[in-house]
Amino acid sequence: MKKIILSAFLLTLIFSFGLVLAPQVLAQTAPCPPDSPNCLQNPLNVKTPQELIGQIINSVLGIVGSLALLMFVFGGITWMTSSGNAEKVKKGRDILVWSAIGLVIIFSAYGLVRVLIENVKK
Repeated sequence: MKKIILSAFLLTLIFSFGLVLAPQVLAQTAPCPPDSPNCLQNPLNVKTPQELIGQIINSVLGIVGSLALLMFVFGGITWMTSSGNAEKVKKGRDILVWSAIGLVIIFSAYGLVRVLIENVKK
């Protein structure tokens, strides 16, 4: 158990150094000439790993929003096509309620992390 905790701590430490030092390393690299066959262009439109992580988080939130919309539609269709069957009505209502609860949890966690990060910067 101690080995697992020590390994997790060391990986976290190494990863955090990478996030701190990466912007400095990226700033030191010389840009590639556009016609050079021996140079790879960066396909990402980010300059720091923090910007990349921010773009990933925004993409994931977009996917989560789309999935929530699909769940709301599915729950509504289940409820509307229940034909008075109490089990299907309950199933449709539960899908709608749990979809809403999931959205609230995800977006409140995002908001809390964003507020904490902005306050730590200052």
